[in-house]
Amino acid sequence: MKIRFFAAAMPAVTAVSLFASPALANEDALAAGDADVVETSAADTAVEASTKLGSAYSMTPVNTSISNGDRYALAQNGASAGGGMGAPMRKPSYTVTLNQDSFFGFNPSFNGAIPVSEKMDVTFYGTFWTKPAFGLGQGNTGDDLWTEFGVGLNFNLLDGKLKVKPQLGITNGSLLSGGERVGGATRGARFLDGIVPSLTVNYSDDKFEAEYYGGYYAALRQRNGAASLDFAHTWFNAGYKASKNVSFGPHYELLYNTRNTYPGGDTGKSYEWLGGYVQFSLPQGFFARFTGGSSLGDGDSGDFYKMSVGMSF
Repeated sequence: MKIRFFAAAMPAVTAVSLFASPALANEDALAAGDADVVETSAADTAVEASTKLGSAYSMTPVNTSISNGDRYALAQNGASAGGGMGAPMRKPSYTVTLNQDSFFGFNPSFNGAIPVSEKMDVTFYGTFWTKPAFGLGQGNTGDDLWTEFGVGLNFNLLDGKLKVKPQLGITNGSLLSGGERVGGATRGARFLDGIVPSLTVNYSDDKFEAEYYGGYYAALRQRNGAASLDFAHTWFNAGYKASKNVSFGPHYELLYNTRNTYPGGDTGKSYEWLGGYVQFSLPQGFFARFTGGSSLGDGDSGDFYKMSVGMSF
């Protein structure tokens, strides 16, 4: 492929245009002043154009470069390809994850991030909780399943290795609020069932990765002044990257019922897990993680396991 560009000499200014094909050259532009047209078939070869200029004319050199996909970037006097100084802003990202574990059941989720500055993103997320027990119990038809949605911020620190993400979500359903009671029977779900402030911290470099999550699920409504639940949920894991595709390490997780207004209800630990994980990652943005281990203390439902499959775009 040949690249054709022209430089039109004007007093104290040189205008340069770059064309991906000779057919795109506008011959009328050459009429604006004296100009030289140069063609080259080497994609990365620097081209120098010389003209016979009078003393009233000057020319500023312009560097041209070609990247993959036949995209062209112009850089003049140290300016970035986007026209400003410094590196281009990050692109928006979106991740869909399919999760299943021995307590929460199947719960697909999504996470998105929209860059708004060099180090900060606006984030949004959601979780489709599908476990029938999170609805109204017996008689649940699946149309009032617990649904969580939230927004927040993500701060990219240490050249992007450390990500700190505070978020605020809402839940909709009946798990925290107890749902509605009509005519002595419990039925129906609630919009704004609860609120979920959370903090997620991720670290990743060439050899080490770690994640912390802490969230508090607080009921915003109560069924007839009673029947509401609050939970604290937290986990931490840290792993070693054996290669670009495989990592593994320990995992700790705790779910604690901090408030229970049901008649005769009690608070306490729902589960406490300790185990390990192994993760396989591909450069295309796909990953699969399996986590498993044993419960700590009494009151748990036995060993635990969880599996996640993710796709990032």
